[in-house]
Amino acid sequence: MATYDSLFSALGLKEWCAEGKQDGPMSMADLLAKAKGDNAEPESLWDFPFPSMDVLNDSCAAFPQSRELTKGLEQGFLAVKDNLSLVLDPMTQPLSWALDGALYGMLTVPWWIIIPIMLAIVFLVTRSWKLVLFVAVSICLLAFVDYYEYAMQTLAIIFVCAFLCVLLGVPIGIAMSRSDTMQRLTIPILDMLQTLPPFVYLIPLIFLFSVTESKLYGIAIILYAIVPVVRLTNLGIRLVDKDVIEAADAFGMTPRQKLFKVQIPLALPNIMAGVNQTIMMSLAMVVIASLVSAPGLGVLVLRGIRNLELGVGLVSGLGIVILAVILDRVTKASLARINASQNQ
Repeated sequence: MATYDSLFSALGLKEWCAEGKQDGPMSMADLLAKAKGDNAEPESLWDFPFPSMDVLNDSCAAFPQSRELTKGLEQGFLAVKDNLSLVLDPMTQPLSWALDGALYGMLTVPWWIIIPIMLAIVFLVTRSWKLVLFVAVSICLLAFVDYYEYAMQTLAIIFVCAFLCVLLGVPIGIAMSRSDTMQRLTIPILDMLQTLPPFVYLIPLIFLFSVTESKLYGIAIILYAIVPVVRLTNLGIRLVDKDVIEAADAFGMTPRQKLFKVQIPLALPNIMAGVNQTIMMSLAMVVIASLVSAPGLGVLVLRGIRNLELGVGLVSGLGIVILAVILDRVTKASLARINASQNQ
């Protein structure tokens, strides 16, 4: 007699449970369970099992098992997969074009053009010759150990995905700041995206897109990294001093003028902090996305793990750290310039 037989009998479901019994041969798992006495009543309250799906199935064969739930979810996803692909493929194809174009450009243009352009951009946003020198030495170090192409692939993916995160995330954050209803609807989605383990992002995408398509890892990176810029844009605009908003209203500013001439400039430090975190999270996801054909230094990290090549794993990991430090220092220096200009 199983643990919860009396429960189903008390509910009058004994006949329903009997209909679910199978007269065929027992499986090896059932034979082992029977030999161990798993279906017997617990000897004490200490051993009393939680009424899970599998435990209830032991008492009532008609009650579904947990494997039926997971199989049902899988079959339901596969049933709508083709229809989803018909809709999502055209919508996401520009992402593949952008990623492929950025990767092609980074690897086709000679290093003696790419590196000066990057250093010029660093100087324009930071106005710091020390930081320019640090970036130059770091990139030359990666090139010296023949990791230049991998580093450029990683940077190309980060540039595209971080740009799209900002392009999509800032308007969403603005919409959240202007509507409490929008904020209540969006926050649960952001919480889910922020708490899901990175590997979970890849599971449905593998079924929807081909592993050879760039948008597979591009979508995963964007979903993972877009949360900070959305949250901090919303927070920054909501933290704008109410007195400043009242003064703007007194001068007769329209809502559009208040947004672009008052709220966004004052919220820019928070927005830039969100951009910084988005870039860092993009870099973290690029490494994980190497499992689904994302190029870059993550491929070398994966190779070091698979083949137990300690040196390759350590050097490529150091290269990722160098890129993270470069991106962090550049974005923080640009944020400091913004703060300094606003305090003047």
